[in-house]
Amino acid sequence: MKTTPRVRAPRLQGRGGWLNVDAPLSLEQLRGKIVVLDFWTFCCANCLHVIDELRPLEARYPDDVVVIGIHSPKFAHETEHAAVAAAVQRYGVRHPVLDDPDLSTWQQYAVHAWPTLVVIDPQGYVVASAAGEGQASALDAIIADLIATHSAAGTLKPGPLALSAPSEAESPLWFPAKVIVLPAARTGRAADSLLIADAGRHRLVEQGATSEEGTLRVIGAGGRGRRDGEAERAEFAEPNGLTLLPLDLARAVGYDVLVADTANHALRGVRLADGRVSTVADLRDTALATVAGPVPGVASPWDVAWWPALDRAVVAAAGVHLLLSFDPRTQVVALLAGTTVEGLRDGPALDGWLAQPSGLAVDGERLWFVDAETSALRWLDTDLMLHTAIGEGLFDFGHVDGAAAQARLQHPLGVAVLPDGRIAIADTYNGAVRCFDPTTGQVSTLATSLAEPSGLVVVGAGTDDAAPDDAPSADALVVVESTAHRLTTIEPTAGSTATHAVQPAPRPVTVLRAGEVRLRVLFTPAPGRTVDDRFGPATRLSVEASAPGLLLDGSGTGIALDRVLVLAEGEGVLQIGAQAASCDHDPAIDNPACYLARQDWGIPVRVVGAGGEPDASSALELPLLG
Repeated sequence: MKTTPRVRAPRLQGRGGWLNVDAPLSLEQLRGKIVVLDFWTFCCANCLHVIDELRPLEARYPDDVVVIGIHSPKFAHETEHAAVAAAVQRYGVRHPVLDDPDLSTWQQYAVHAWPTLVVIDPQGYVVASAAGEGQASALDAIIADLIATHSAAGTLKPGPLALSAPSEAESPLWFPAKVIVLPAARTGRAADSLLIADAGRHRLVEQGATSEEGTLRVIGAGGRGRRDGEAERAEFAEPNGLTLLPLDLARAVGYDVLVADTANHALRGVRLADGRVSTVADLRDTALATVAGPVPGVASPWDVAWWPALDRAVVAAAGVHLLLSFDPRTQVVALLAGTTVEGLRDGPALDGWLAQPSGLAVDGERLWFVDAETSALRWLDTDLMLHTAIGEGLFDFGHVDGAAAQARLQHPLGVAVLPDGRIAIADTYNGAVRCFDPTTGQVSTLATSLAEPSGLVVVGAGTDDAAPDDAPSADALVVVESTAHRLTTIEPTAGSTATHAVQPAPRPVTVLRAGEVRLRVLFTPAPGRTVDDRFGPATRLSVEASAPGLLLDGSGTGIALDRVLVLAEGEGVLQIGAQAASCDHDPAIDNPACYLARQDWGIPVRVVGAGGEPDASSALELPLLG
């Protein structure tokens, strides 16, 4: 936690306007309330974790605390107000949200990372700032301390804030995410059907392949929760990925479909015979360790796929930037690729960097996946080596066709293997379906003007002359248009090739001076806690750079949260990870509750020489919440 002097909180400003309130808010009219600013962007899985972590605090302090989301975009698509409004609906955000497409408020508060939280006291002063997730208990302690102090001083003015009522359109689907084909032989139906992860309503929906059939059944009660049991009682929380297990394996383990239950950080099993749901793996409780340290319990599985060559299911753990394997027979979860460092680095899988893997597809010896935050299409082979087909880094994106080395995507969420071996990509933030040909190395566009396509599946009516007129043709591609709440069928033709603009990231670059730069990660335990060094060092700091030659000295992992870096002139991304342990401070308790604060930063930097830009700095300070 970074504790600041008494500085007035800068005003809230954003060209995009406000959501969930009828009129703009100002900090002046919120005097007497504790205000928590949540700087987030809807592409960021870790930001979505924080929204979930804030819900209990909002419920506990409805009269004393006002949470305000400051939507601060990373991608060009996220600067569009309609896209922000859709995300607020999709994720059930009920507090006020300021849409700040130009990052005006972000810069006023000197924010460096998503998510970042800033606490403002009832008199309008900034009292704390923090970066990262897992901070709910520390925030609770800070808020309780502020309530006690300002109640005694008479400066706290309790009372609820008036909010706009959320609305939901009439639609069979609500922000669907992924889709798979259910063969008729597995369901006992007359024809194949589609199983859809209806993420916005926290359920699964089985539909026929034609409009005449419509919805065949629903699995899940329709409210956010986590409950096993019969189809009509079971509960999910934002389910995304789905995969069908081999028949013999399904009979052995007692379920047919494996579900990535994203916001529950769990894998769920669904038995097709009766729709019964069971929890088969809790990814919060999985004991894994990477070269970057232990894995926090916020896996956010966004997709899952059965890989016959590995004889395992693969899980895209977007929240921790990992690929995991899962054996349904033993329920063992193992690390497959990644270190938890967010970035793009190929080579041996356990040393590689991933960036929010969100979509999976299997093609024999290759597992294809899209890394959303690096706008990349990548693959893992059975030798456990990582490769990149399209993509450069965390802040390189756009809509560019042609040779894969120059092609650009924008936050893709889905991928599918076409019958001819080409790879279809749900290029989500470009509103397009793109195609990569591994044989020629060329990228083309199959379809545009789609509403955040997030999932793909190949279907076909074959040569059945009796098929309905609206049945998909042989080897058609079904696309999940998430923000249009529907499925759309397209033909996977050769596609067109067009060059669009490489889009600049809205986020400003941090300008540093070449030579020695002092990096400080600031950490102070929350009220009532102390640093926990009983079993070894309480802190850890790791630093790397994405661009070769940028970081001349200061890389690697150490204990101190204060380090001198030596930087060369150039541009790149500093990859910084920090953690700190603290415990409740009560001498009368032998085994106090303990907490681990952890955050990873990917900071785009421009390093300039002497006489360069006047705002270049020789210091970089980052707050960490304990």
